[in-house]
Amino acid sequence: MLDNLTDKFQTIFKKIKNKGKLNENDIKNCLHEIRIALLEADVNYKVVKEFINNLHEKIQQEKISESLSPAQQIIKIVNGEITLILGSKQSELSISPAPPTIIMLVGLQGTGKTTTAVKLANYFRKKGHSPLLIATDIYRPAAIEQLQVLGEKSDLPVFSIGKNESAVNIVKAAISFSSKKSYDVLIIDTAGRLHIDNKLMNELQEIDENITLQEKLLIVDAMAGQDAVNSAKVFCDKIKVSGIILTKLDGDTRGGVALSLKKVLGIPIKFIGIGEKVDNFEPFYPERMASRILGMGDVLTLIEKVETAYNRDELKKLDEKMKNHNFDLNDFYLQLKKMKDIGSVDQIMDMVPGFNNLKNRIDVTKLGDRKGELKKIEAIISSMTVEERENPSIINGRRRKRISRGSGTQLSEINRLLKQFYQIKEMFKKGTGLKNFSCN
Repeated sequence: MLDNLTDKFQTIFKKIKNKGKLNENDIKNCLHEIRIALLEADVNYKVVKEFINNLHEKIQQEKISESLSPAQQIIKIVNGEITLILGSKQSELSISPAPPTIIMLVGLQGTGKTTTAVKLANYFRKKGHSPLLIATDIYRPAAIEQLQVLGEKSDLPVFSIGKNESAVNIVKAAISFSSKKSYDVLIIDTAGRLHIDNKLMNELQEIDENITLQEKLLIVDAMAGQDAVNSAKVFCDKIKVSGIILTKLDGDTRGGVALSLKKVLGIPIKFIGIGEKVDNFEPFYPERMASRILGMGDVLTLIEKVETAYNRDELKKLDEKMKNHNFDLNDFYLQLKKMKDIGSVDQIMDMVPGFNNLKNRIDVTKLGDRKGELKKIEAIISSMTVEERENPSIINGRRRKRISRGSGTQLSEINRLLKQFYQIKEMFKKGTGLKNFSCN
């Protein structure tokens, strides 16, 4: 997520840290490099111009060139300004005091709207709500079927009545249905187009005029760049969008759209999609995202993810093993299963301060993510003796061949597993244990 921009900020900050005290020319060069980094990340030009002007003004006000720790002061100011651009604070969803809460998702075709509808429903379910997905895309071939399949995979209910009714009538029928079944959150998956046209907008406006909506959320593809900002303006003007869900932030994207949307549109980003899985979805916190962009980690989000995967006793036991250097292959396998619930190792390391550079040097970014990988790891570990699992250092060439035969895997896979085990063990040793992740 925004790795290229993070790397550039890290390089810029390293330069000023090495200088110690800064003169006016150092500060000017630093601002120039930040400006270039933002423009190369595809941040809106006007946003960049205002950002740099504000930075320069605050640096002057703080008299950074006279400070004893100018680098830290500049980083603090940059962090604050990025947080402001992203929206200052989290913007929560509006929940109706009298259920159901009705949320309409809108956006162009291909932005991930249907997948996002399922992710949002899953998010509400984990919060204790009873969500219902409503299929109103009667135009795109197999659109209704796609939502039904995705809903079934995640055990989420989907309401549809075929393609002979208008979108408004489908929503009205769903509201009536929900009152009988006690669904308290209704999520409308609307039709999209490859481009904005009057038919699309008229349909969305008709729903908006006839249904009491708590939220109108625009789905924006982070990989679309500034084109996404331009199309988003039309949706905001026509149906008064209340919030944005930014998808595909895990993709190969420069990420500038994330830094442009709130400032250009005046509409808050409420959620981000960071992967294909239904759980790769989280509320958007401007201050946390700013911290991630600057390579300072996001410990609060990591703590929240850890607390959903572990109970207090499990955390305490694991922390003790880490402290006493007793982390073995049995623990390794159990933690891989837990990590799949938290996120990929790559995502986790993005949230840990100081680990952003470390992840580029170790081969764990796909650990446990490949199809069938956990089953293969389980077969390998099951083919080891108790002594080998508890003390992997004794696994020599002869033992590796025996384990390979017993698990039906290649020697290279045994070697890779052991390498990954030692890398994970080293990663935790460089951290501070898990004492900061205890459930209070």
